[in-house]
This record gives sequence, C-alpha cells and structure tokens, in this order.
Amino acid sequence: MKRYFHFARTNREFRWNNVILLAVIVAAMFGLIFLAFTTIESERQERDQVASTNEILVELRDVGRAALNAETGQRGYLITLDRRYLESYLAGREQIEPTLRRLRELTEPGATARQMELLEQIEVLSRARFAELDASVSLLEEGRLAEARRAVLTDEGHEAMERLRRATREMERIELDILTDATEKTARAEARVLPLLGGLGGLLLIAVFSAIRLVARTARAEAEAAQAVALGEARDQADLLARELNHRVKNLFAVILAIVQLSARDKPEAKPVTDSIADRIRALLTAHEVSQGELDRQVASLTSLVETTLAPYRSDDLVARVEGEDIMLPAKQVTPLGLILHELTTNAVKYGAWSQGGSIEVSWQRAGSDIELIWRERGANIDGEPERTGFGSMLMTSAARQFGGTLERSFLPDGVEVRIVLPRGA
Repeated sequence: MKRYFHFARTNREFRWNNVILLAVIVAAMFGLIFLAFTTIESERQERDQVASTNEILVELRDVGRAALNAETGQRGYLITLDRRYLESYLAGREQIEPTLRRLRELTEPGATARQMELLEQIEVLSRARFAELDASVSLLEEGRLAEARRAVLTDEGHEAMERLRRATREMERIELDILTDATEKTARAEARVLPLLGGLGGLLLIAVFSAIRLVARTARAEAEAAQAVALGEARDQADLLARELNHRVKNLFAVILAIVQLSARDKPEAKPVTDSIADRIRALLTAHEVSQGELDRQVASLTSLVETTLAPYRSDDLVARVEGEDIMLPAKQVTPLGLILHELTTNAVKYGAWSQGGSIEVSWQRAGSDIELIWRERGANIDGEPERTGFGSMLMTSAARQFGGTLERSFLPDGVEVRIVLPRGA
C-alpha cells in the first residue's frame, strides 16, 4: 500500500511538472509569434513611412521649384519684356495648385498639430507669392512698367519667399525625423528576435532534459518504493556528506589563503601582490559561504551577498546605503558576482569614494527578466577614465561573462558608477 501511494504521488508530480514545462514552452512560442508579428508590422510601417516621406518630400520640393520658376520667369519678363520668359512663369503657375493639393492629401492622415500649421503656412505663403507675381505681370501686360518695377523692388516678395523656404525646410525635417523613428523602431524589434529564438531553443533543451530526468525519477521511484526507509537514510547520509564537503571546501580555502600569505613572508616586495590575491580568495570564500546557506536550496540572497561584501569595511565613517528587494540568486551566479562586488569595494577603499570620505550606494531592481544592479560612488574626485585597463577590470569583465550578464562602468566627476545586468534565468 505504501508503495502504491508513493508511486501515485510521483506520477502526480510528474504530470504537474510536465504541465508547467509545457506551459512555459507554449508561452515562449506565443511570445515569439507575437514578436515576429510586431517585427513584420514595424517593417511594413517603415516601408509605408518611407514611401509617404518620399512623396511628401517630392511635393515640398515641387512647391519650392514652382515658386522659383514663376519668380524667374516674372523677373526675366520684367527685365527684357520678352514673352518667352513667361513660359517658366506660367509653368510654375499651373503646377502650384495641384502640388499643394497633393501635399495636403499626403500630410493630413496622422499629421501632428505642427505639421498642419506648417501646411497652412505653405499654402498661404505660396498663394500670396503667386498673387504678387500675378499682379506684377498684369502691370507689365498693361504697359505700366514703372509701377511693376516699384512693386518688385519692395521686400515683400523676398520676405514671403524666405518664409516659404523656412516652412518647407521645417516640414522636411519633421518628415525625416518621423522616418528615422520608424527605422529605429524596426531595428529594435528585429534585435529582439534572435535573443528570443535562442531563449526558446534553450527552453526546448531544458524541457527535453527535464522530461528525461522526470521519466528516470519515475522509474527509480517505482523500483525503490519498497525501500523508503533506506532511501531516507541515504538522503540523510547525502546531506551529511554535502555538509562535510562544504566544510572541506572552506578548509581548502583557508589552506590556500595561508599558503599565499606565507609565500610573502620572506619577500616584502611581493606583499602587495599576495595581499591582492588573498583578498580575492576571501571574496570567493564569502561568496561560497553565502551560497551554502541551505544545502537543499542552491540559491543565495542578493542582499546577503552585498551586505557581507561591504561588512569588513563599513563603519560610521565609511557609509554605504543598500537598497533593493531580497532576490534569490542561482548559486552559479554568486561566485562571479561576489568577485565583482569585492573588486568594487576594495577599489572604493583604495582609490574611490571611501578613500576620500565619500559614500557608496548599492541598489538593484527587476528589469523585465533581468536584475539591474547599480553601484554608485559619491564624494570622489575623478579625472576621467583610466588610460590603462588593469587586472581588476579584466577580472570583473570576465566574471560578468561567467554569469551571462553585462557590466558597464562610467567615470563621473564625483565618483564611478557601475551598472551590472544579471539574467534571472542564467
């Protein structure tokens, strides 16, 4: 009977785990479909925007060209009284109204308030300019040359033409900005596709591995159902062995640390190097101790890791503010992150904010599926980014790659700022 209930419980666990895995995979696939749809839609919108922008730019340039042709013809006729110059004027006169009408038809759908305002200005200024040109040509046709020249010599025509140019140039800039925004949106959408594909592939591999593991566990549970007591004893023994292994690892750290420190006893010139190595070994030991809080739970508290790293130096004079929810990290992220935090702490003590009476702020928050941690030092005088990349910088970059995240440093005038991104699923 006991064997039956144990087997039934294992089967229920197997079914629920499969349901959860299937739900995760389905959700990821729907996410991929949605992202692919949004990417295709962004590309379509970009193509439509390219076509629309090109058409509007052509019409805007036709407005300027029509006004310029008409003005050129009018001036040529005024100077020479040769009616052949009126051909350019008449061509511009016939072109302007259809061009303005097409420009309004292209701009009005989805136009902003500023675009509509510029469109009104372009129409009013174009018609005013052509009305002025019509008036001077009419005076010439009537033989009133002196009056026509006086009208042309005023600044009104030049002012109207200049305002028309400014309005069309601003309209062109707005359209190009809209096109740039559409292009950037498409690029962002495309950039999200490959990471999601990689994540989906990873989920599928995890699902296959988990399914194999669950099947094996079910088979083992059926075979070992009659040996529940022996299994419990074996589990207790495994826990004991794990604790013993943890103890031996800590002893090994202590032995290595002692060897490093003894190596510099007779060589004072090597002491700075051995001290630096010893500090990093202690950081590894701290990260190991934080990650081994519970043997059956291979995670560690981010708060504990930060607080433990800062604790040896923190005091009333060396102020550090820590802010963020208590997030549990996978054990494999703890050691590389602990090395980075140790390196930042020692740099703050030696060269940074804590060496100049400043303070440190450490905060983190969830950023989608990631954790974003910000290390900010204040109260230090920074001359700029160092010209040479030292071992500590390379160590932090390498550690960030180990947990699959990123690390960015900014050297601000009052202190360094470090932004660390940790993938939650790493």
